[in-house]
Amino acid sequence: MAAMQQGEADQMFDVRNSFYIGSYQQCINEAQKLKFSSPEKEVERDVFLYRAYIAQRKYGVVLDDIKPGAAPELQAVKMFAEYLSSEDHRDNTISELDKKMAKNVDVNNTTFLLMASSIFLHEQNTDAALRTLHQGESLECMAMSIQIFLKLDRLDLARKELKKMHESDEDATLTQLSTAWMNLAMGGDKLQDAFYIFQEMADKYTATLLLLNGQAACQMAQGKWEDAEGVLQEALDKDSNHPETLINLIALSQHLGKAPEVSNRYLSQLKDGHRGHPFVKEYMTKENEFDRLALQYAPSA
Repeated sequence: MAAMQQGEADQMFDVRNSFYIGSYQQCINEAQKLKFSSPEKEVERDVFLYRAYIAQRKYGVVLDDIKPGAAPELQAVKMFAEYLSSEDHRDNTISELDKKMAKNVDVNNTTFLLMASSIFLHEQNTDAALRTLHQGESLECMAMSIQIFLKLDRLDLARKELKKMHESDEDATLTQLSTAWMNLAMGGDKLQDAFYIFQEMADKYTATLLLLNGQAACQMAQGKWEDAEGVLQEALDKDSNHPETLINLIALSQHLGKAPEVSNRYLSQLKDGHRGHPFVKEYMTKENEFDRLALQYAPSA
């Protein structure tokens, strides 16, 4: 029995790993092949399967497939899909989430902690996201906490979290990715270390958009703009509408001194396809603010 469980754990490696590096279709393909003897493993498989569909913005699949009687972990995934699928109903989802958070949360349900934190992050509520994540002890909770700390420029707190990850499992994909993000934030000599981690993972598994954009970010921070352009072009060939790729190309085009219409095209594409993206929301707020201020200085007739 122990050998069977060990085998099942090993079978899940490709599913989890594909999800973590951003190879979502591969994650779906691997998950659909797997058959397990234990209901717990089936739930774990389905959690990653449906999270991969969410990452592909295929919310309808998740909403249709996950029934009211499904496991709590799957209900948490469905809650996140409901939140992302309709801006009109987001207040309802957040209200339901607040009620759940006010009760005794099952800290062993890591999926709920991650999905709840993801919703709080989308709402720009980093305090609530961190409070939720700190109730869990999984590597994924730690990795998400590190991303938030880096976003808040709290490298000191990110470093403490990363130390815990290394003590838990330094070779894990999430630990390696978190180390790369940390090195990228630290800059200087650490940029090359971060680049090597992203490159090594791309060579070992597959060059996903997440890993390619990680490499490009390192190269841009080092001033290697032409090298970064080649990597971002590879990412664009894989998905011409990927928001992070488009954002990096906007920055790159300006640093390379390309004609304004080049970066404007990327920006228009970003606005068209990703109006809910934090970068687009912030940009449009600044654009509206600029227009408002410009009117104050317009010549009166």
